[in-house]
This record gives sequence, C-alpha cells and structure tokens, in this order.
Amino acid sequence: MLVVLAFIIIFHITSIALLFIATIDNAWWVGDNFYFDIWRTCVNTTTTAVCDEIGSNNNSFQAIQTIQATMILATILCCIGLLSFVLQLFRLKQGERFVFTAIIQMLSCLCVMIAAAIYTSMHEEFHPNADIKSGTFGYSFILAWIAFAFTLINSIMYLVLRKRK
Repeated sequence: MLVVLAFIIIFHITSIALLFIATIDNAWWVGDNFYFDIWRTCVNTTTTAVCDEIGSNNNSFQAIQTIQATMILATILCCIGLLSFVLQLFRLKQGERFVFTAIIQMLSCLCVMIAAAIYTSMHEEFHPNADIKSGTFGYSFILAWIAFAFTLINSIMYLVLRKRK
C-alpha cells in the first residue's frame, strides 16, 4: 500500500509541475522567429527578442483571459488536491477517503481541458499574421494536454484508492 501511495504522490507532483510549466512558459505557439503563450507574444529580431504582453487591443482578448484563468485555476486546484490528499490520508476512515481529492482533481482536469480546447479551436484568431499562422503548437501546449491526461488518471486513481485497505 505504501508503494501505491508513493506512486500517487509522485504522479500528483508531476501533474502539478506540468501545469506550472504549461501555464508559465512561453511556448504555446512557436515558429522559426516567434513564440507565443497565453501571456505574451515574442518575435525574434536579428539581435534580441521583442516581447509584448497580450492586451485588450487583441480581438480575442476574452478568450485569452479565459485560458489564463482556467490554467491558473487548474494549477491551484491541483495543489489543493495534493494538500487535501495528505490531510485525508490520516484524518478520514476508509471508504470516505480521497473522494474530496478526486473531485478536486476532476475539476482541475476539467479546467485544463477547457483551456487547451479553447486554445486549440481559436489559435488562428489569436495570431492573424500570415507568417505567424505557419507556426506549430509548442511544448507548453502539449504539456497542457498531458497534464489533462495526468489529472484525469489521478482523479480516477483516487476514486479507486478510496476503497483499498
């Protein structure tokens, strides 16, 4: 049982790390001389990178704000889930354990899915320039989808684990 608990804790910490990297790092949409994320746009010039924050002058600013909010909420919920897991491990009796943690993880999973799905469907509107449309999804975007899968698996593991001795 200790091995299972250790695996779940490591899996949960990995999920948190993936969410932090996907939320903070600047690589949701990348190309040869540019990279974008949910916070700013950067274009490489011959000597330096010129970065601008995404402002309200963007046509799809509300969608970007939704992505920002759901990714932050997913990260916060995942951290709260780890804290509740540790607290429930020692406080609740068997059969009642980890239901709250599973629900929190499922909400985190839902938030990541919403953010990544909105970015997937609207990324062309975020980058209207023809040169920028030639880019590809970056590793932060891929990490967001991997974090979705990890948080989903983690929430299912908590539901299964609640019945184990």
